[in-house]
Amino acid sequence: MTELETRAARHAALADVTRLAVVDMLALQDASPREIAERLGLGSNLLAHHLAVLERAGLVERRRSEADRRRSYVRLVDEALPQESVTSPAWAGAGDLVFVCTGNSARSQLAAAIWNSHRGEGVPVARSAGTHPAARVDPRAVGVAVRRGLQLAERPVALDPADLEGGALVVTVCDAAHEELVAGAATGALPGSLHWSVPDPVPLEGDAFDAAADEIERRIHRLRPLGAPA
Repeated sequence: MTELETRAARHAALADVTRLAVVDMLALQDASPREIAERLGLGSNLLAHHLAVLERAGLVERRRSEADRRRSYVRLVDEALPQESVTSPAWAGAGDLVFVCTGNSARSQLAAAIWNSHRGEGVPVARSAGTHPAARVDPRAVGVAVRRGLQLAERPVALDPADLEGGALVVTVCDAAHEELVAGAATGALPGSLHWSVPDPVPLEGDAFDAAADEIERRIHRLRPLGAPA
């Protein structure tokens, strides 16, 4: 398929109100098929059809949950993202921005540091927390931070339950943390939250920590609205 044919296929896939709504939802976050269906009020069979069309067009892909292996998350393919779908800052009106993973030892630490390194006027300062804080920040995350000129927190901290009660935008960067918080929510959802299914670099070899930081940085630039201060 030529580049022109690929672009035409993507435009054709988006020429449907429901599929465009799915893409708009996924512009800033990853979501399981069930979460998409509940948010958009779609039946499972209808959603499966629309996701299949988007997958064939190369607009979305699925990633297996690292926590509940039966679950998958649908994410937009970075290079296929229709930038015009990102129309407003997700953090607008949020008093705080909190990146969360399980141990607060790597991904959430890097996310808060990367966000703050790009923060402009009128953009909230980010912090990070863990649902089950580790004893220390992973030395390999510290190494990434040093190479990139980032400032991490001195030690992992626990997520404050008050952050889940409104007023803060909570961004989970860990499947296990997301699934734990959703399971503990009274409504089965987390209002004012986003989820990024970023692979855990801790058990991986090679440049896994740099790869995680790269993915987080791409998502942070996506979260920032077009034309926002950088």
